[in-house]
Amino acid sequence: MEYGLIGEKLIHSYSPQIHAQLGPYEYKLFPMPPEKLHDFMHKKLFKGINVTIPYKKAVIPYCDHLSPEAAEIQSVNTIVKNSDGTLTGHNTDIFGFMTMLEAAGIEPKDKKAVILGSGGTSLTAQIALKRMRAREIVVISRNGPDDYQSLYEKHADAQLLVNTTPVGMYPRNGISPVDLNLLPNVESVADVIYNPEKTSLILQAMEKGLKTVSGLHMLVAQARKAAELFTGTAIDVKKDLQIVHKIKEQMLNLVLIGMPGCGKSTIGKMVAQAMNRPLIDTDQEIEKLAGKTIPEIFAQDGEEAFRAMEERVVLQACSQQGAVITTGGGAVLRKPNRLAMASNSRVCMLCRPLDQLSKEGRPLSKDAEALESLWQERKDLYFRTADFQIHNTTDPQQTACRTLEGFYEAVGH
Repeated sequence: MEYGLIGEKLIHSYSPQIHAQLGPYEYKLFPMPPEKLHDFMHKKLFKGINVTIPYKKAVIPYCDHLSPEAAEIQSVNTIVKNSDGTLTGHNTDIFGFMTMLEAAGIEPKDKKAVILGSGGTSLTAQIALKRMRAREIVVISRNGPDDYQSLYEKHADAQLLVNTTPVGMYPRNGISPVDLNLLPNVESVADVIYNPEKTSLILQAMEKGLKTVSGLHMLVAQARKAAELFTGTAIDVKKDLQIVHKIKEQMLNLVLIGMPGCGKSTIGKMVAQAMNRPLIDTDQEIEKLAGKTIPEIFAQDGEEAFRAMEERVVLQACSQQGAVITTGGGAVLRKPNRLAMASNSRVCMLCRPLDQLSKEGRPLSKDAEALESLWQERKDLYFRTADFQIHNTTDPQQTACRTLEGFYEAVGH
């Protein structure tokens, strides 16, 4: 191999996609059990490697030299083989974390910062925030001197909150490590998680109008720094945003919402085919779950039972990546559904005049009066949930094309 990533489990790594856009070299994933590490490092059959969990400390004895950052943090995530065969260990995570905050306009200088978690990424954040001249840095952990109870009692004056724990990461979407309502002075929130794009913590921060940033930018920035070490060539910082957008185009779902009969199923199928993505129809999934049709669910179990099943299905569907998801007309009614859509998707509202909506097999929209009532009940929720709107009043193929364009534009914002 020339370049690549070693770690114990690398199934969901974005590193190959990132490095493919950073340098003219082949980059491979090398999942490795602990018993293979010594032989791999001893043979040195590489030009440069990245290192991830659980080997960032384990590789240090094999390095002949450590960069100042790696020596300070005692963690190596990049190793370069020099012309004389010696190995130099670097740490680009600190650079990545600092770049992430700077890109989001988050300025720690003279601020009190609270870091959730005490692991390796927490140490990265601690060093980075010291370099960025934070006034005070508090580390919160379950068993440390400052725990989550003391966070609210002693550190409610924190201005910057950084999450380095896995709480809220896929597949446990929708969970937050803290309640920002109890931290009234927080101005900015950084979460190193990048799947989902927006964790529950980030969504709450956005709802409060705080500055936020998620971990994808850190991942890309640290990779850019590693690529510079591999090649000896500087890479334009603008490359970060280009790669972030490219990865988001791959990972984010496209969710279609709108009134019953507006064409979500038809347009969803066309868009999924054009994007070569899996299609998840939440109404079909509900029928599979219940073993009966939606009209039968309404007639036999009532709307509340249907909404409970719908919530379960929507939350599961929206926790996925890279899917096209079509929803029922009332999916926006429940807040957990709206948050799930916002976490890892771009949401398109399909619009069609009420008199053109299909009414067949739709329990809540049997006539014009019922449709008008539904629209008045839901319209504000549709507009608040949607990232963009597309009018479905022309040829379906044209609507599908505009939906695709809207998705890619929304990813960039």
